[in-house]
Amino acid sequence: MSDVILETRHLSKVFKGFTAVNDVNLRVRRGQIHALIGPNGAGKTTCFNLLTKFLEPSAGEILFNGADITRAKPAQIARKGIIRSFQISAVFPHLSVLENVRIGLQRTLGTSFHFWKSERSLQTLNARAMALLAEVDLDKFADALTADLPYGRKRALEIATTLAMEPELMLLDEPTQGMGHEDVHRVTELIRKVAAGRTILMVEHNMNVVSGICDTISVLQRGAILAEGSYAEVSKNPQVMEAYMGSADGELAGAHG
Repeated sequence: MSDVILETRHLSKVFKGFTAVNDVNLRVRRGQIHALIGPNGAGKTTCFNLLTKFLEPSAGEILFNGADITRAKPAQIARKGIIRSFQISAVFPHLSVLENVRIGLQRTLGTSFHFWKSERSLQTLNARAMALLAEVDLDKFADALTADLPYGRKRALEIATTLAMEPELMLLDEPTQGMGHEDVHRVTELIRKVAAGRTILMVEHNMNVVSGICDTISVLQRGAILAEGSYAEVSKNPQVMEAYMGSADGELAGAHG
């Protein structure tokens, strides 16, 4: 099996004459954490929406495990093992933490989501749900109402529900957005932990997060890839510094583009 799990070839998206994503060739390697970064308006989220088929590309191809998925629907993409988390926390606030993860696990039963089933029939999933909560350090909160969780813990729960769907490729959309320093650190460590044996592609604005955990970084500017490589490589690139800071003298490490 190829070490490239996801590939785009000449991927482009044009909105009424405005090119949001411009001829992007991306190669995400199996088992890596790969980040898409760039200043605001660089095309990161549009690129993500193309990969998960919430948008149709204007041109180009998307390959997953070597198969062309350019015209696949979002549900087909999810069934293939590409699971996405969103910028806003997408959990059920009035269910318990355990119940949220259990909903994600129902997919692996090969049935539809049986909200109307008696709770007893879903208890077979509890052991796996608790194991996933332990993986994201939420096992102590299993019985808590999700609405009562602090923001950073909600994001951790979202990662647990994403893991419940057994993704081959996890797409994380700005996982630390809106967090205080302590939560950023906790979620960064969590991503590092759950990445073991998995592939993660993430959009992230916080360069300190990216520098600590990512194997490969693709820098977007005006919808095109400006630079690609390790953090050490891209952080020394004068074009990248200029894109973030407005001058080649700028210090990239603290940038929040």
